[in-house]
Amino acid sequence: MSLTSIAEKLFFRRRQRELDEYPNQGEKMQEEVLRFLVSRARDTEYGRKHLFNQIHDYNDFVQNIPVNDYESLKGDIDRMRHGEENILWPGLVKWYAKSSGTTNDKSKFIPVTQEGLQHIHYQGPRDTVAFYFENNPQSRLFDGKSLILGGSHSPNYDLPDSLVGDLSAILIENITPAAELFRVPKKATALLSDFEVKRDRIARETINKNVTNISGVPSWMLSVLVRVLELSGAKHLEEVWPNLEVFFHGGIAFTPYRKQYEQIITSPKMHYMETYNASEGFFGIQNDPNDKSMLLMLDYGVFYEFIPVDELGSDHPNIVPLSGVEVGKNYAMLISSSCGLWRYEIGDTVRFTSRNPYKFVITGRTKYFINAFGEELIMDNAEKGLAYACEKTGAVVSEYTAAPVYMDNKARCRHQWLIEFSKEPENLDEFASILDKRLQEINSDYEAKRFHDITLQRLEIVKARPNLFNDWLKSKGKLGGQHKVPRLSNDRKNIDELLEMNK
Repeated sequence: MSLTSIAEKLFFRRRQRELDEYPNQGEKMQEEVLRFLVSRARDTEYGRKHLFNQIHDYNDFVQNIPVNDYESLKGDIDRMRHGEENILWPGLVKWYAKSSGTTNDKSKFIPVTQEGLQHIHYQGPRDTVAFYFENNPQSRLFDGKSLILGGSHSPNYDLPDSLVGDLSAILIENITPAAELFRVPKKATALLSDFEVKRDRIARETINKNVTNISGVPSWMLSVLVRVLELSGAKHLEEVWPNLEVFFHGGIAFTPYRKQYEQIITSPKMHYMETYNASEGFFGIQNDPNDKSMLLMLDYGVFYEFIPVDELGSDHPNIVPLSGVEVGKNYAMLISSSCGLWRYEIGDTVRFTSRNPYKFVITGRTKYFINAFGEELIMDNAEKGLAYACEKTGAVVSEYTAAPVYMDNKARCRHQWLIEFSKEPENLDEFASILDKRLQEINSDYEAKRFHDITLQRLEIVKARPNLFNDWLKSKGKLGGQHKVPRLSNDRKNIDELLEMNK
């Protein structure tokens, strides 16, 4: 019997049975999570301030606790980082995930408690493997090595054994010794801060290993895999790792990178599995390979609430728990979790595709959109539009960002797209027309603003030089790890910086 078969029977089969209860027990699971969170944090400073001892149901919870963003909790988190205990969660919190999910270059420091680490951030990967085994009973996953791509960390103030950095680095730092037997590269390499040095070392350390699975952010993992091919002289990755069978990916949308992966991995046994893992928690898993939706994970110590996107910013938005969501509606997500976040707006938007089980797709970021002229273009629109244009022209997009041109010297307004192609279309103007038309087909507001070119003219595409986006991230100290290129923006700060570097 293979190691994979033994692991599947010993560690995953019982959990698979529990996950089978999701379609019937989802709302009950969430009620239990809410009771646990309130009870556990009752005697913290935040719990006393917001009368957790008087919270008996969801209505009490809503009445006692305000909706928070990072600025609301920043003061408490900074005190925790300096060693104060029992502030947002019981005890001392030693780990903080540094998030670059802002548009103003300021970092967020998300608490990672011991309970959150075990029951959210590690439980997600365990369940991902459980679903993978269920869908692929012939898997030999544990007969080889896992290539896990992570970021880096550094000491947190003067607090002993306290770390701040990429969540992936915190996970690698705290991984169990047994798991170390199945992963590559070595920890010292995985935690290097210089991505260019790390990329080369990872490739050299893993090139002769039996890698069966890879995990990481698609953009950074692709860079590592290209380096493996360069060093090996191979054309396709299965020549280097013949037993490679799955890529567990998350962090950014996979659509812009799928063709590039399919070009370097041609094996018919290769699988791709999306996860929704963020600094704030692990929220979703693609449990069905034939369905792009992800299952919302409901028993991890995360309580979910949802705000209709069209009510964001209003004085009294209709915030609903899981039981109140509607299929097909776009929501911003709030979480309360065992990492000490309370009714916290994480900045992502989702759309449910089904209830019982609760499945969803990520549609974008609350701050990553273009709505300069009432067009309400979101990332989901952009990804679908680009995928269609690439399909029709044979192009492959490596990176992109887009922003509005409010008015040029001829009083014309439009969207400007800066795109780095790994395979350019034969005709860039045709690509722009196809993209523009497709966006009109999938977004009625964009279509209305484009009508007869009255409000918006056809979008403009500027071709980016090779490695422009990586150079830009490097200039900000954000090369590698979990850092992302902001795809859409309502202002021109990012795109103007990039255009200046594109000269």
